[in-house]
Amino acid sequence: MRLANKIALITGGGRGIGRANAFAFAREGAHVAVVARTESEVVRVAAEVKNECGVETMHAACDVANAADVARVFAQVTATFGRACDILVNNAGIAESVPFVKTDDEFWQRHLAVNLNGTFYCMRAALPAMLERGWGRIINIASIAGKTGAPYIAAYAASKHGVLGLTRSVALEVATKGVTVNAICPGYVDTDMTTRALERIEAKTGRSATDALEAIKRMNPQQRLVMPEEVAAVALLLASDEGRGINGQAINVDGGTVLF
Repeated sequence: MRLANKIALITGGGRGIGRANAFAFAREGAHVAVVARTESEVVRVAAEVKNECGVETMHAACDVANAADVARVFAQVTATFGRACDILVNNAGIAESVPFVKTDDEFWQRHLAVNLNGTFYCMRAALPAMLERGWGRIINIASIAGKTGAPYIAAYAASKHGVLGLTRSVALEVATKGVTVNAICPGYVDTDMTTRALERIEAKTGRSATDALEAIKRMNPQQRLVMPEEVAAVALLLASDEGRGINGQAINVDGGTVLF
């Protein structure tokens, strides 16, 4: 039980990668706080994790783009478990597409608010207790778009580039304090976010969702979508004592799509 009695807070925990992380950590003994905007989803995941793994769980609705909401949830974690979280997984995010010249202020700010500001708010809330304790793990779910770019996702790519810069800078600040800060950069993952991307392609281009899916698979040298559990497996390593030497990294889980 590599994470026995650790407390893990996972944002965007109601589905996909967040849900997979909740189960992966709980199976290694961590107590889990499942957080997302949709309360019905986190209620369900927290109950499923507790029933299967026998750990303590909590759930909370939270908009990570709202600093006050984030502070409330972190206080709730401390009240529920008796101490602040040991592990933070910043998974909450949005991904929408539009031509750059049609990127209005609201669209741009929404991506920065959720993907970058949300990560910042949660890291800022989590770090003081980790530093005081002398042990902590922060894992930011970024994207290979944070290393490259692609047409129509300028706002998303910019926000994820920001997450990587934030990860690397804070990692160097805390490198001697028993805390590590890393990012995982998935490619296309078999989640609702990818499904919604396929639906947008179908609506905008008339191309069938099946054809669009096959095109996305071909972008991965392994010719497939990544599974959420594969991302969770990397997060589990980063959260464990065995991963303590990994710090300030942006690890790709993409089948070889991006080679840096």
